[in-house]
Amino acid sequence: MKMVDIHSHFLPRTWPDLAARFGGADWPSMKHLGDGNAMLMVGDREFRPVTSACWDAAVRLQAMDRDGVDVQIMCVTPLLFAYHRPAAQALECVRIFNDAARELCAHAPRRLKSLCQVPLQDTDLACREVSRAMADGHIGVQIGNHVGLRELNDAGIITFLQHCAAVGAAVFVHPWDMMAQERMPKYQLPWLVSMPAETQLSILWLILSGAFERLPRSLKLCFAHGGGSFPYLLGRVDNAWRHRDIVREDCPQLPSSYVERFYVDAAVFSADALAFLVKTMGEDRVMLGSDYPFPLGEQQVGKLIGSDASLSPRVRAKLLHANATAFFGLDAGAAPMAHGVGARRSA
Repeated sequence: MKMVDIHSHFLPRTWPDLAARFGGADWPSMKHLGDGNAMLMVGDREFRPVTSACWDAAVRLQAMDRDGVDVQIMCVTPLLFAYHRPAAQALECVRIFNDAARELCAHAPRRLKSLCQVPLQDTDLACREVSRAMADGHIGVQIGNHVGLRELNDAGIITFLQHCAAVGAAVFVHPWDMMAQERMPKYQLPWLVSMPAETQLSILWLILSGAFERLPRSLKLCFAHGGGSFPYLLGRVDNAWRHRDIVREDCPQLPSSYVERFYVDAAVFSADALAFLVKTMGEDRVMLGSDYPFPLGEQQVGKLIGSDASLSPRVRAKLLHANATAFFGLDAGAAPMAHGVGARRSA
């Protein structure tokens, strides 16, 4: 059975010294440690250990062959968004990383696909860059779930999303710049608590503000990590909408009716959670996403879906590849693996 992994990350092996180019502090950089290991830095602070899987196409393809992944869609880690920088600097940064993504995909263009990034703090520049990137071969765009205090219902961000629909750019929303980190100094709690909350927050801003009424149905919108907390608290939101006028004042329809307007990936790591996610979102709106190659991702890509006996073969095929093929406009017959995947994924 084919597999399309819609959620993976990359980093270039090197990039220009951004601090030297622009001045200021806390620019991201890579400190290589040897043997395919490196440390992603923020200024002088260590941010995350990474490996050559982030930048070496051969390593990625070997892992894809091992797990039976036909197509992998990659985007930068959100640390590189540069939303808090001056827009001209951010534009120069995103072009560095967008071009690097295309260089990485060029090693296996039928199997490696990329999402661009944009300087979302400037709507005009963001629209121009997503158009340029799509013409250059990207198949969509990754954005953060907010830009400072601007949520996804912000007028400028709505204009950008409308533009994405017009140019056929699928939009993948990834949480970042997580809330309340001062209360979560240990145990990766921002990733475990704030990330799911950030995603729920951005979905609710779109629903409760009435923003979906201003967005075309042709917009292809997907949220990472199974939609975060949203699917599991949707009943609470519907109950509030029914019984509190201040919840429904800008939202003309029951909140749960808007699940037909977006997709989620299946990075939930539990068969029970996956079953509930599919029940809540519908079998046509969930797509395999691994978060490769990071430690919080699925270590054997596709195992959760492929080993879930409660899923029918038809639904499993939708989650593993068919939904993603339609969402991103991929060639359904493209990118066969060199050694086939049917036997490995049938278990």
